[in-house]
Amino acid sequence: MLRDEGYRITVKLKVNGEEKMVDIRTADTLLYVLREKLGLTGAKPGCLNGDCGACTVGINQRPMKSCLMLAAEAEEKEIMTIEGLKSSPMQKAFIEHFAFQCGYCTSGFIMNAHLLSKRHPSGSDDIIKEWLASNICRCTGYKEIEDAVKSVLHFSERE
Repeated sequence: MLRDEGYRITVKLKVNGEEKMVDIRTADTLLYVLREKLGLTGAKPGCLNGDCGACTVGINQRPMKSCLMLAAEAEEKEIMTIEGLKSSPMQKAFIEHFAFQCGYCTSGFIMNAHLLSKRHPSGSDDIIKEWLASNICRCTGYKEIEDAVKSVLHFSERE
């Protein structure tokens, strides 16, 4: 982190495998920097207080609501956005199971579910429900979303 006068700093962020030097205000959230400074608009501003999950990204392979994290805190960490997934199995499953309606919350759900699949590749129904509880969708039911997640976690083979 390079210090500048006042409340501006330059940080080195590793986003989707690429290092980026970004001039930010010390109060800038990671969500703001991803969208406004780096043009990565997949993480969405929903509630801006950590309740909805539309802004979920991966930080060191763990889900993080980017509206709650200062961009300066993300330095030295691996940041993954929906743009970095590039047709992951989870993205394909969401399409195959029609696990979206308006799509606003979808990138947050996919990021959360993708990271779930990495940490708990054979997760139980309870684990899936626990992980999905951190994201809110106002347009559709959660059945299609759960079905998409289960298909990636190979639930269909167990049932």
